[in-house]
Parts: sequence; C-alpha cells; structure tokens
Amino acid sequence: MVIGVPKEIKEAESRVAIIPAGVQALRAHGHRVLVQRGAGVGSGLPDEAYARAGAELVDDPSTIYGGADLIYKVKEPIPPECEMLREGQVLFTFLHLAPAPELTKRLLARRVVAVAYETVQTPDGRKPLLEPMSEIAGRMAVHIGAHYLATPHGGRGVLIGGVPGVPPATVVILGGGTVGANAAKVAAGMGAWVYLLDVDQARMRYLDEILPENVTTLISNSMSIEECVRRADILIGAVYISGARAPKLVTREMVTLMKPGSVIVDVAIDQGGCIETSRSTSHSDPVYVVDGILHYCVANMPGAFARTSTFALTNVTLPYALRLADSGWRRAVLECPQLSLGLNIALGHVTHPAVADAHGLAYLPPLEAAKA
Repeated sequence: MVIGVPKEIKEAESRVAIIPAGVQALRAHGHRVLVQRGAGVGSGLPDEAYARAGAELVDDPSTIYGGADLIYKVKEPIPPECEMLREGQVLFTFLHLAPAPELTKRLLARRVVAVAYETVQTPDGRKPLLEPMSEIAGRMAVHIGAHYLATPHGGRGVLIGGVPGVPPATVVILGGGTVGANAAKVAAGMGAWVYLLDVDQARMRYLDEILPENVTTLISNSMSIEECVRRADILIGAVYISGARAPKLVTREMVTLMKPGSVIVDVAIDQGGCIETSRSTSHSDPVYVVDGILHYCVANMPGAFARTSTFALTNVTLPYALRLADSGWRRAVLECPQLSLGLNIALGHVTHPAVADAHGLAYLPPLEAAKA
C-alpha cells in the first residue's frame, strides 16, 4: 500500500502523523511512504531523517493525495485538503465530526473511508489513540489557566499555589477521564484546591484513592456544578462522550456567577465544548472574554508542544496504521473491533452512531459497510 503523510496546514499545527522510525516500520512491511517536505520540521524532524528511513519526499501535497491509498494525518482535513481526497481513499486522523456538519458533508460527498483516532476503542472502554493527547491537554490546561490568572493577562491575580498566609487558587475540573485526572494531578501538585466532578461513582472512588488530599471528588449534577463554578478561579472542561457532541454542563447564567478575571479552559471544545459560552479559538488568538471571564478554547492544544505530542501520538497510532495497510480497511474493520469503532464514514455512509445522531443522518453499522 502507498501511505501518504502530508504537512499539516491547520493554523499553528506543528505536529506530524509519523516519525522516521514509523516510516521504517511501514517500509519493513513492504509499503511505500510518501512524506511531504517540511512535514516534520515543526516537531524537530528534518526531511533527511525521513529519507534515511526510506520515505519518498514529495514537494506538492496533491501528489500525496493523488498517489496514496491511505492518508495518515494528525488533524481533520480543512476544505482545500478535502478537495484532494478521492473515493475509496482511507483517511486516518483525528476527525471530531459530531460538532462539524460541513466537514461531515464533505467527507460523505468525497466517499472516503474515514477512521477517527478519537473513537478507536478497546474492549475495556479505553481510547488508546486519544489518551496521549488527552494526557497532554489535561496537563497543559492547568498551566494555561495559571498563566491567564496573572493580572497582566487579564486574570484576577491569584497565584495558583498561594503562599503562606494566603490561600491558593481553586481549580474546578468537569470530567474525571484522562484529561480530568491529569489536570487534577498537575493542579494538586502546584498546590491548588481542586474539585473534580464526574457522574461515574466508581471512577470517583478510584480517583479519590490515587489523587492527593487536596483533590475533592464530587458527583456531577447541576447543583454541584453551579456551586463549584461560583468558587472557581480556573474552570476546566474535560468532558468526553465517544464520538458525540459534548454536553453543555455550564450555562451562560452559571458563567455570570464566576468571579471577574477567572479563567475557563474548555478542553472539550474539539467536540463542541461543554460550556455554553465557549467557541473555538486558535494558538495565535487563544483567548476572549465573556462577562469578565477569560475563555481559552483552542481545539488543538497539544499542537503547542509538537515534539512531545508527535512522538506520543505515533507511539499509539502506528500499530493501527500497520493493520490498515497490511490488511486493507475492510478486513481490518472486520477483524479488529477497535478499528470498527474508529470507522466514522465509509463510501458515503455514516458508520458511527454518535455522528449520525449529531447530524440527523442515517447510520450504517461499520461491519455492514466493510462487507458491502
């Protein structure tokens, strides 16, 4: 199979889908790998390293899209990239289609086979391709919140860890998954008072046992959310429902109850955001203010730490890319339940129920799509 790795062109996105060692692994399985020149530069990976690993360096992205059977990316394709996709081509990347009706329509119209990193799921419910980026985003969220709490950045001037005689900041985290747990660990380590909310009692019991004593776990409901939002200096949205649009847990009215100069970091923005006042921003223009509250809603947060993110992402995506390349998408989906859950669109059909529900479209089970 021919695997194409284009340079990411989403604003301020410096990650790349594969490192040279991944190219070497694909080549060892007999596959060709086309890599666009400069694709790895933002992650500190020069073209020469890819060439030594056996990649064919290509200048024009249209050559990659025109010649590859499988497009191996990091972020969802933007319109110019969508126009280069062709029928039957496999697209393997983050997609986040539930809050993206236009992208969904484009991929359906192009009749591609789109496998989304974020919905690949193991039998025990883990999201192995989403986890490392969630770990990075969760850890970043606290640092970002602490940065924007500073008075020169428009914050209320609260040092996250406090000092003797002065209380620390209060950090409220909605969601106890990978993002939330990592955010809680970092916030607690920095000395904050932390409230971590989730609807899963068993998950809360587990996190209560492993996290420091300055983390308080609470069952999430509208009353507990409102009470915590009032207290928050930093509010982190860390909710994820596989493939689905994030629920709006914090209303506009709740935001007005927050202290002026407090900071919201909505990590769930790539699934539409879990806070009513959230809207997607970029690394070049990351924050805006609503009712005196700073909002940071960058949809590709891990891209800020491109090298770490690229290596972490390649570590987990490569085995699945090999499976798709070695077996072809139909056989891979039929034989690997994890990849069948990752299949979001196939040849003009929506093959993930949450994406179909989000857009009111017909749903075709992935195994039926693979057998068609």
